[in-house]
Amino acid sequence: MKTFILTLGLLGLAGGAAAETLPKANITVIGNLGITTQSRQLEAPFWAKRVPEASGGAITANFKPWNELGLKGPELFRILARGQATLAHGQLGHHAGDAPINDGNDLAGMSPDWETFRKATEAFRPVLTAFYEKNLGLRPITMQSYQSQVLYCRPELKGLADLKGKRVRTSGASQGDFIAHFGGIPVDMAFGEVQQALSQGTIDCAITGTLGGYTAKWTGARFLYTLPINYGANAIVANIAEWNRLDPKVQGFLSQELKTLEGEMWALNRSEDEVGIACNTTGPCPLGAPVGMKRVDPSPEDIELRRKALLETVLPRWGQRCGAECVRLWNDTVGKVVNLEAR
Repeated sequence: MKTFILTLGLLGLAGGAAAETLPKANITVIGNLGITTQSRQLEAPFWAKRVPEASGGAITANFKPWNELGLKGPELFRILARGQATLAHGQLGHHAGDAPINDGNDLAGMSPDWETFRKATEAFRPVLTAFYEKNLGLRPITMQSYQSQVLYCRPELKGLADLKGKRVRTSGASQGDFIAHFGGIPVDMAFGEVQQALSQGTIDCAITGTLGGYTAKWTGARFLYTLPINYGANAIVANIAEWNRLDPKVQGFLSQELKTLEGEMWALNRSEDEVGIACNTTGPCPLGAPVGMKRVDPSPEDIELRRKALLETVLPRWGQRCGAECVRLWNDTVGKVVNLEAR
């Protein structure tokens, strides 16, 4: 903690010196889901305090999480493309319906661990950046994760075979393909509607981060199945036209600060994986009372079934949606990381 405070202090000193040459700028930023620890502990303080202090007051931001603006998530980058904000923090899977390429670095069942997912993300970053710049007028500035995306279920779930016939809220097309592989029924539902749906039994299960379900109070679930399906890839994306209106010195300052924030988001979400599992089950939980869900860990057979779902259903369907050129680019980047070839 002392190191963290010292780092912020040094940033403030550096910002004070830089403020003599930084021009004034006020930008509009749409943040990620505001109930998450990532938003509360990192994103909101970054824009409300860190950027103004590090810039000596030269740069300020109008920051609001997308849920506080009445949005549901999937429309976020469309709004950004219309120039209604300079930057937006969003989950890539939410936008896979608009452009399947958004699932490319975080396909359900693809990355067995954090190291693989991060390597896949870095490999795919140039591909996604080129697509966004050419087709959307946008540019990813950072790419990072949420926690492991796992299943919260109301009825008992002992393993992936039990998904047959279950109605499961998914986020992103590849998660839907994963659930369908096991005979489940993917349900497209806004994040804010999940708790009520679980409590009332209109859905059986829902997928989100290990800590996300705790902070969202998904107490309608009684079982937590800890197999990581994917990692909730997200990004901070700029509207290129709005970004280019900023002075180059402001662009450079923000790029450097956002790079630091990117690393902090990776570290936070990885560290919160076990915290989220503990908070949802029997504790100890540093955020409050544990929920008391039953923890169900995957069997070795389910680890193999996860990969089988990727090979037989998720990857082929994604390749069909994304198209030949997209598949070629994926094979040259992510495919080499995970030693797979899409067709």
